[in-house]
Amino acid sequence: MKYTPQKRISVVIFSMISLFALTGLACRVSLPDFGELANLLPATDTPTLPEALPELPAVEPVEIIQRDATGSSEESTLISLYARINPAVVNITSLIDENGQFSGYSEGSGFVFNQEGYIVTNAHVVHGANGLDVTFSNNATRPATLIGEDFSSDLAVIKVENLPEGISPLALGEINTVQVGQTVVAIGNPFGFDGTMTRGIVSAIGRTIPALNTFSIPQAIQTDAPINPGNSGGPLLNLDGEVIGVNAQIRTSSTEGANSGVGFAIPVSILRRVIPALIADGQYTWPWLGVVGGDLDWVTAQAMNLSVDRGAYLSQIIENGPAFKAGLQGTSGTGTVDGRTVETGGDVVIAIDGQPVYSFDDMLMYIALKTSPGQEVTLTVLRDGKEQQITLRLEPRPTDLSAPLEPDIQP
Repeated sequence: MKYTPQKRISVVIFSMISLFALTGLACRVSLPDFGELANLLPATDTPTLPEALPELPAVEPVEIIQRDATGSSEESTLISLYARINPAVVNITSLIDENGQFSGYSEGSGFVFNQEGYIVTNAHVVHGANGLDVTFSNNATRPATLIGEDFSSDLAVIKVENLPEGISPLALGEINTVQVGQTVVAIGNPFGFDGTMTRGIVSAIGRTIPALNTFSIPQAIQTDAPINPGNSGGPLLNLDGEVIGVNAQIRTSSTEGANSGVGFAIPVSILRRVIPALIADGQYTWPWLGVVGGDLDWVTAQAMNLSVDRGAYLSQIIENGPAFKAGLQGTSGTGTVDGRTVETGGDVVIAIDGQPVYSFDDMLMYIALKTSPGQEVTLTVLRDGKEQQITLRLEPRPTDLSAPLEPDIQP
């Protein structure tokens, strides 16, 4: 399925190109001699105390609360979580050659998925690399092989032989347990600073973010946990240490791509579908409906004399796609309401397989997460104000609608 929202946020894909070594400040600060400094202090006479001090009112004793040596409950949880999780989080260096000559490298993050040495990361971290090095928290380094990558989810799997001792793969959480307001942590390598943990909350769920092609990634998790270039591919975790997402993008107004408090992670629901397929087959085949559209709003609903004002409005039907073959219709004209001109005539999907559809994202998530290529689905649509049932067979998502982005491109 292809999705083109009317308003699309700008995002930065985390792929940090590291062509130069980071150096500390080399300035030297001159401090005054403390003996000379004492001579600069003003001289004062010894104060004279009064013969009798005024009597102060009695004060109730204050109870001193003893703090446990391990800190607060949350601090203890975070400390324990880091000690347990960080060994499984890795730094991935993607070596880049041009015409047989080394031209630079990019850095990202990843995490150990299973004991066989498979590691999850972002596709944009490893795509196009001529070589891959994985560095663990104990500084052990292993060469890695690309097993598979998926541009529609921006996920990839690489593999190392012989994991260092003492590393346990990370457990996956469940998307239906993720709630707005819950505390989350990100562990990765922002700006090359390996083993960095940051803390925040889930700011929103169910976001739709751009993929590396013309499609979109549904059910993304928005967080204010600071994530920056180099965090790409690292885990977003709940306080149980379970992976609930893979850090991938940020919203930023900075030309340097620095975090401004709005980050996005690919949800664990997509990891559970895509990663096993990448390990087994090197690729994942997505189901495809073949439509472009957006959310139905009240203006369009009024212009089309509809009895509902929520649903998925289909503005374009991709030629020879499943929706096209089933006879679904896109925009055929325009209408004006209160001086606003809007598209009209497209089918409005209000349910799929009996499940209500209140937005285009609802339809996108259902197709992406609950169906497979070759499966039949039944859409309930409104056309000319009348309800219709249209059954179609989903097809494999095409791969040639647009070329994937290079890792160093920041859309």
